[in-house]
Amino acid sequence: MIIGAHVPDADPLTEAKSVWADCVQLFVGPPQSWKKPPPRDDAEVLKASPVPVYVHAPYLINVASPNNRVRIPSRKILAQTIEAAAAIDATALIVHGGHAEDGVEHGFRRWWKVFDEMEEPSPVPIFIENTAGGTNAMTRHVDAIAQLWEMLADFEVGFCFDTCHAHAAGEDLNDVVKRVLDATGRIDLVHANGSRDKPGSGADRHENFSSGQLDPDAIVEMVKASGTPVVICETPWPGIADDIAYLRDNL
Repeated sequence: MIIGAHVPDADPLTEAKSVWADCVQLFVGPPQSWKKPPPRDDAEVLKASPVPVYVHAPYLINVASPNNRVRIPSRKILAQTIEAAAAIDATALIVHGGHAEDGVEHGFRRWWKVFDEMEEPSPVPIFIENTAGGTNAMTRHVDAIAQLWEMLADFEVGFCFDTCHAHAAGEDLNDVVKRVLDATGRIDLVHANGSRDKPGSGADRHENFSSGQLDPDAIVEMVKASGTPVVICETPWPGIADDIAYLRDNL
């Protein structure tokens, strides 16, 4: 198991070294923008580095939306982010499941179209992540995740499990990992995060392990149960170094 960090984008390898991270996660473009990710000046450095690089897709992507003005640009920026991730030899791309205002059953079909209409398989593995809140959310609750995975059974899709999101979604943390594994068959990556808010709040607000409302021991137990090869902390900087150290000491 390797333990990494979501790092500031400007100098990711230096930032990773400063917090003793084994791998990095970063954005390749503004996380709240529809603009195409620009080429990175450090692309060759990232490609040559032995440090695995993971890319998080923009937060505003929602390919499950019935609204053409959201869904179509979401699919476009997702494709552009995949291209940008491939340009730096990223290990994987993580994207949120989104939500469908007209019902999750329609959203499942729209996710299916994303993969079905790719001319070729993605050059970078795609990991869909569980989310913290939202009405008609595609991946907030495990039952919806199970239905989405049934729809995507013909495609190679990875899963990213976020501890804060599961807590905020109101899932029972004692067995949520087992239920996710039953639904997806795999957890490729864990985002190990504390939570600022109470269970079931639906609030996607990460916190450092020592100051959040999610028991650090529960985070460790979920990581252990996942069987994941990779853990990435997305907690506030610079306390993220202590969170990484806590995982190393307790896993």
